[in-house]
Amino acid sequence: MKTSIQIVQIVSSILLIMAILTQNRGAGLSSTFGGEGGFYTSKRGVEKILSYLTIILGALFLVSSLLAVIIK
Repeated sequence: MKTSIQIVQIVSSILLIMAILTQNRGAGLSSTFGGEGGFYTSKRGVEKILSYLTIILGALFLVSSLLAVIIK
């Protein structure tokens, strides 16, 4: 049981890292400090799916980490 949870953690962490790194960021660091006026656009298509996938993988990693602590 413990090794299966560790496998789930490893796989979900790798997939989570890949999902985060493939997300497209529209605004740079300069917009944080008022460099350019940005506007909000809704996510569509692949961006929306990737956003939901990131949330699901993050939740899966969190649950598997909590299970690993409880079983320990």
